[in-house]
Amino acid sequence: MQHLSAINDFVIRFANVNGTGSASANGLFARAIFRMGIPVTPKNIFPSNIQGLPTWYEVRVSEKGYLGRREGIDFMVCMNPQSMPKDIASVKPGGYFLYDSTKTLHREFIREDIHYIGIPLMEICLREYADPRQRQLFKNIIYVGALSALLDIEFAVLETLLAEMFLGKEKLIAPNIKALQLGIQYIHDHYEYPLHIRLERRDLVGNRILIDGNSACGLGAVFAGATVAAWYPITPSTSVVEAFSEYAEQFRTDPETGKKNYAIVQAEDELAAIGMVIGANWNGARSFTATSGPGVSLMSEFLGLAYFSEIPAVLIDVQRAGPSTGMPTRTQQADLIASAYASHGDTRHVLLFPSTPKECFDDVVAAFDLAERLQTPIIVMTDLDLGMNDHLTAPFEWDDARVYDRGKVLDAEELENIPKFGRYLDVDGDGIPYRTYPGTHPAKGAYVTRGTSHDEYAGYTEDSGTYKRNVDRLLKKWDTAKGLVPAPEIVQAATPNDCGVIFFGTSIYSAAESIELLAEQDIHLDSMRLRAFPFPESVGQFIADHELVFVVEQNRDAQMRSMLINELGIDPKKLIPVLNYDGMPITADTIVKQIIANFATV
Repeated sequence: MQHLSAINDFVIRFANVNGTGSASANGLFARAIFRMGIPVTPKNIFPSNIQGLPTWYEVRVSEKGYLGRREGIDFMVCMNPQSMPKDIASVKPGGYFLYDSTKTLHREFIREDIHYIGIPLMEICLREYADPRQRQLFKNIIYVGALSALLDIEFAVLETLLAEMFLGKEKLIAPNIKALQLGIQYIHDHYEYPLHIRLERRDLVGNRILIDGNSACGLGAVFAGATVAAWYPITPSTSVVEAFSEYAEQFRTDPETGKKNYAIVQAEDELAAIGMVIGANWNGARSFTATSGPGVSLMSEFLGLAYFSEIPAVLIDVQRAGPSTGMPTRTQQADLIASAYASHGDTRHVLLFPSTPKECFDDVVAAFDLAERLQTPIIVMTDLDLGMNDHLTAPFEWDDARVYDRGKVLDAEELENIPKFGRYLDVDGDGIPYRTYPGTHPAKGAYVTRGTSHDEYAGYTEDSGTYKRNVDRLLKKWDTAKGLVPAPEIVQAATPNDCGVIFFGTSIYSAAESIELLAEQDIHLDSMRLRAFPFPESVGQFIADHELVFVVEQNRDAQMRSMLINELGIDPKKLIPVLNYDGMPITADTIVKQIIANFATV
């Protein structure tokens, strides 16, 4: 029988039962590879219930630095009988299947083209541990020990990680070391090792860190100067505000008095949460909320109010699979149209599309500046894959000399020097008016913040001409935003061609790999990664410069393609959708297959 053979280039998947404590063990495995200087990307695939259903943890190891999902499993660690038929079927021919051999594997689970590694994990745990909970927890650590022998993970790295994990709880280190050694010893006694797929230390990580996007967003909000967060918990965005809370506790607590210089409010629902955020921003605080698709739907009314009355607000949308409740623990990029045009009437919102945790940090910081500069809601569009999974990313940077852009805010002296304050006057010709904070001046600068039609001085009006002037000014502000949002990243292929590909967000990982794979088949594509909506002029120019442009996105209805057509007047025949919407992160294989299929029909 053939053996899959590779060094630092394989996919391993762990099949566990949700709630059995496997997450820590699986995370230990992934971090050990990272500490050996090898690029690695883990993905946690979990159910939306609390415990009992199957959960998977998939780790891609790639010396070339490919960080997107790849189809096919090289090594399966199966600890869940419920998912075993599916898990066995997913292993590539010549691959490996590790299982608990305390009970004999049924013949229906035997494949002639894969290699089985049986370890009597429960039998070992029954022998070594008296406590039932310890038996379950250390079973996970034992299989990590076995993997360290099979794949050549440096034991010293595991020891260091355990010491860090149990800092302050040192009595737990020795039992975990023992569990690792039990797994190692079993492999030494019963199998040849290491396997044909294995690890070798490299220096390919550099100064990059491993962190999830939600934590990066929470930290970015702290550095952006946010002092108020209002939210309603919803998967997969909950940990954004949890991270903000932890970082604010560390950085926003007065060391002398213990006073907390921030406020976090759990509202009764998403509508109340965004209402609090808008109120806090109106009053001069920097405030934000985090949610997912169902929350965006509920927040639409208040988002329209903030757009029309021109109040800054920051919303972080960690997208999941819809519609309705959909699949709460699966990823998609399917909130684009709902977010871009949230609320009724002619409403448009600025969207930012981070692709990495570093960009989550940077874009959240930028979002607060943009919100106040443009006096409008800014929505940071991440997704479950980016938000809840660890990603290899460049370290975060911060300039202590940075000054926040608070936008056009008049102080008391400036109000004193103008004859009459017009809240919605376009003084500078960029569509952005001047505003005031409540209480700035005893007699000047006050106005009524309206969601109804208003004139340049915030007075109520139903005059058609005045209304039209106001909404046309908002469109001028939209044009101004095009020059303020992050520009797209454009890469020209080494070989001249007349085709391009557009992608955004977490599609970057698989899109970059697919471009290289296609080049090996003599299909060369220029690429553009979108960073924001509205689309800067360079987006339309990129499309105009190519005969065909493939648009990669993770939703069914090609929402980004629709937005490009709608906003830029593009001929629909010119934009070819490349789609994935099964709730799993898109793979390079998927992109390559769809692009090749389209070339075959052109």
